[in-house]
Amino acid sequence: MKRFSQLDEREILAVAIDAEDDDRKVYLAFAEDLRARYPGTAAMFENMAKVEASHHDTLLQKYHEKFGPDVLPIRRTDVRGFMKRRPVWLVRNLPIAKIRQEVEIREEESYGFYTKAASQAKDPDVRKLLSDLAQVEKSHEILAADIEDEFLPKSERDKEQGIDRRMFVLQYVQPGLAGLMDGSVSTLAPLFAAAFATHNTWATFLVGLAASVGAGISMAFAEALSDDGALSGRGSPWLRGPICGIMTGLGGLGHTLPYLVPNSVPNAFLIATAISSFVVFVELWLIAWVRAHYMDTPLLQAIFQIVLGGIIVLTAGILIGNA
Repeated sequence: MKRFSQLDEREILAVAIDAEDDDRKVYLAFAEDLRARYPGTAAMFENMAKVEASHHDTLLQKYHEKFGPDVLPIRRTDVRGFMKRRPVWLVRNLPIAKIRQEVEIREEESYGFYTKAASQAKDPDVRKLLSDLAQVEKSHEILAADIEDEFLPKSERDKEQGIDRRMFVLQYVQPGLAGLMDGSVSTLAPLFAAAFATHNTWATFLVGLAASVGAGISMAFAEALSDDGALSGRGSPWLRGPICGIMTGLGGLGHTLPYLVPNSVPNAFLIATAISSFVVFVELWLIAWVRAHYMDTPLLQAIFQIVLGGIIVLTAGILIGNA
């Protein structure tokens, strides 16, 4: 890879031509991906692609004037200093925030490139062109805002936010909540059964740990294998599975950790059980709140479903342990 400081005017123009054409193609790819979901934003990216195309044509004309018709096959990936990024534009159904972040990075990088290239160029015409393009890239944020105002009215932005929220719920909240519910509720019976059967905090901790880890592994595989997310829009199974598994494990460990109170401590069993019961109460209310806030479940209904269900499971564990 060549250092930026080693580039001459011909190589700088060749890199700029490639960069503008690449940005144009990326913005068109974004527009195609967004057209069905966000037609207003897709129109914005189509206009940005036109701007990049005009830059490309201007640079190409200047290159032909100075160096002839054959453009050097040098790309910005051949120059040290450019940011190496994963080709996110090849991924379908990207969140709108991720796409806009990619655009901001590209425009900022283009501004830095033209500014540095202009200071390095010796040819007055080339230096002026690069300086002008640097100013254009610097104003792209304002241009994007103008285009957004034109093509993206408030109703469209509200629609985007609603879709993004649903995607967030489907891909993150739902698997995490399912795991937290399973870990918090399903481990109650074995944990408290062991606690009241043995009155031994260490043995109870081991039972709770085994139940939590086992449930986490089971739920991770169950969620990952439930569907690939292609039709449901629930996202990658490689993302949902770990989220669900980790939250399941945490849900069980929350009320298991209090049983690390050593047996040598006076009333260790009572202290650990009291703390664990309080943690269970907090967990169940937290689950109810998440269901009400993200899943559009009425709060009283969520409380009835989760808290009452948890109390029933907890009671079953205590009764089994005392049998």
